Amino acid sequence: MTRQVHHQAVFAGRNLAAAAMALCAALSLAGCGDSDSGADASPSKNSPTQTADSSPSASSTADTEDAAVIAAYTSSWDAQTEAYKKASSAGTDLKKNTTFQALADIENDLSAMRKAGQVTTGKPVINPKVVKMSDAEVPKATVRDCIDTTNWTLIDKTSKKEVPLPSERLTKYASTATLEKWGTKWMVTKLTAQDQTC
Repeated sequence: MTRQVHHQAVFAGRNLAAAAMALCAALSLAGCGDSDSGADASPSKNSPTQTADSSPSASSTADTEDAAVIAAYTSSWDAQTEAYKKASSAGTDLKKNTTFQALADIENDLSAMRKAGQVTTGKPVINPKVVKMSDAEVPKATVRDCIDTTNWTLIDKTSKKEVPLPSERLTKYASTATLEKWGTKWMVTKLTAQDQTC
């Protein structure tokens, strides 16, 4: 359940009506908040910008960077899914590719889930594509995704029963992610669910 889907379904109802709020966060994986509070280490100001490598063309270099961005984004989602299964990021790889607002939002959701005694089963299906890349002092990338949470279910940890969610929630929704390149590593810094299907 992802930030939008889970937002509309679980506890992170930052962009939804108050009634859906209590259900959205738990399943909305990171991204609907406005806070820039965050986690881990920050990028080095001396982090190199994308340097030209021995690739035969700028196109192949871009393809390599796109692949690295998608790999980091996918790794972040894999870790999120594991964290939501137990309502805790402990013992997961969440902080390896996720930081700043994205991580703060996920941790807030996990905290809400623990208080509610809820966890998830199954997993979301993602289909990410890099739509923008900027070559700045700290390179940034924008990823667009269509997240399908049809088989990602919020359940009561004790009873194992599915938690009822708002019928109007989106089970497939558009989402965007912002990533930054810290040295040679791409980090997901923000996840934003769109209030639209895909």
